[in-house]
Amino acid sequence: MQSPRASGNKRLIVRHRNLCRGDVYSRSDFPDGFAFGSGLSAYQWEGAVDEDGKMPSVWDTFVHSRNLSFLSLFLLLGIPVLVLWILIHSTQNTCFHLAGNLDNGDIACDGYHKYKEDVLLMAETGLDAFRFSISWSRLIPNGRGPVNPKGLHFYKNFIQLLVSHGIEPHVTLYHYDHPQFLEDEYGGWINRRIIKDFTAYADVCFREFGNHVKFWTTINEANIFTIGGYNDGNTPPGRCSPSRNCSLGNSSIETYIAGHNLLLAHASVSRLYKQKYKDMQGGSVGFSLFAIEFIPTTSYKEDEIAIQRAKDFYFGWMLEPLIYGDYPDEMRRTVGSRLPVFSKEESELVKGSSDFLGIIHYLTASVTKINFNPSLSGYPEFNSDMGVSINILGNFVDSEYAVAPWAMESILEYIKQGYGNPPVYILENGKPMKQDLQLQQNDTTRIDYLQDYIGAVLKAIRNGSDTRGYFVWSFMDLYELLSGYENSFGLYSVNFSDPQRKRSPKLSAHWYSSFLKGETTFLGSQGITQLQSNFSSSS
Repeated sequence: MQSPRASGNKRLIVRHRNLCRGDVYSRSDFPDGFAFGSGLSAYQWEGAVDEDGKMPSVWDTFVHSRNLSFLSLFLLLGIPVLVLWILIHSTQNTCFHLAGNLDNGDIACDGYHKYKEDVLLMAETGLDAFRFSISWSRLIPNGRGPVNPKGLHFYKNFIQLLVSHGIEPHVTLYHYDHPQFLEDEYGGWINRRIIKDFTAYADVCFREFGNHVKFWTTINEANIFTIGGYNDGNTPPGRCSPSRNCSLGNSSIETYIAGHNLLLAHASVSRLYKQKYKDMQGGSVGFSLFAIEFIPTTSYKEDEIAIQRAKDFYFGWMLEPLIYGDYPDEMRRTVGSRLPVFSKEESELVKGSSDFLGIIHYLTASVTKINFNPSLSGYPEFNSDMGVSINILGNFVDSEYAVAPWAMESILEYIKQGYGNPPVYILENGKPMKQDLQLQQNDTTRIDYLQDYIGAVLKAIRNGSDTRGYFVWSFMDLYELLSGYENSFGLYSVNFSDPQRKRSPKLSAHWYSSFLKGETTFLGSQGITQLQSNFSSSS
């Protein structure tokens, strides 16, 4: 089985680099039934970290253990606590804060208590759909066993309120946050026991919420979760080889074991839904990936080959089993015995198990081929296996991502051509900005970004992509995994200094609402200027 090759990507890139930005279109240009929404996740929004029976998730543990390690280091060095506090809270020490971010999601947006207010904002904005995740450790605190009645009550109320306002719930079952109990007991995703526990958790969700929820995503951005959590150790649960500064883990094998178990768990849940619920509830079960657009650093053939290797490892790793039943040939040759093998039964179970594909897209990267020598570099891991150097365009550290709407269309074209044009939902796309109040409220650069990327989705649809929805990340400012509260993506700002966590619409919220309601006055560059003027005069 040969890995898919998307033709015409070069022409696509050149054509869209030459397009004028801000092409005017309206919502009516999209197909009937196309869903426009926004989203957030449980840990980033809910808060109420230990209320009403919720137990810790690996995200809770990761953030707090990181903070304790950071504090211990500075106390060991003899730095007084008061000095440390001043350093952390000083607005002049951004680099220090990024290096040792002490933020967490213990309170976050306090969505657990403010969800009614937030649903009203969603309705006022005009959202068709809303994407959110369920906290496994709030619903089933220890990962299996008794359901927490207060957690169940919260999610039932939230979902029913969405539906009563005409908003379609899109639910993600797993967003970086399995119960810490399961991590302690058997290692979480590196143990096949989690497949049974995850399927039982999904069964509870389908049974309790399925009459109102028709769109389920099993795993959020499975590829990046696995790389971050088991290869690099910089996201929950924070495992990697000791040589990569983790106390627990093995980057050479755990990355691939966790990814394998994610696919099998997804397939098990999909089979459960089809056998037990689909006829009654009529919903669908999908799987999501973090999609980077790769371009060659040079025009040399080696870099063209490097692009396909990057796509095999980032896309094909998860997509080829879902579509074709096995990993890409290139991965199997390179990783060898460290890459788990699907049995014939497992291959048949995974193949065709995803009713739709969720795409999360922010980044474009240039790619260069590299040669890896294990004898010089130590143990192999995902990045060395891939054999390419990836350079994110823009300033990744400061969250200044390159604005490249053609990249969105290119990714959708690649999926269409290489993977049989499955139904696609863009589950996350948005622009981060620094937490500067004036800049955030008058966020015209975010509007430009959204207008360009939504336009790219429209072009992909007109070119035959079966893309069925677009969700702006995020509905409001959240706790962000890599930057805490330093940067935000929200259409609505949240005052995290206010105990009430007051929400306020940014200019982008007004723009998106106008677009969703079919108002064309504020579309295009002149329309944005008019909207800005109206917003400033009413502030």
